[in-house]
Amino acid sequence: MESGPAIFTGVVFALFGGGLLGWTAIRVRQRQPVAQGVNPVASATLATLVALVALALGTWSLSRL
Repeated sequence: MESGPAIFTGVVFALFGGGLLGWTAIRVRQRQPVAQGVNPVASATLATLVALVALALGTWSLSRL
């Protein structure tokens, strides 16, 4: 019964982390700002860290099944 919410949570975190990581990589590669009005290096670093944490949470959640 508990595997349904775990699968949903894991997939949501994995999709969000993968999407954010891909979007950040594209923005950095095109030399466009990741966040308006913020230091480009700091915003890209923070977005990458958040994406990696989301991917790690998704992986952890899916590994608990």
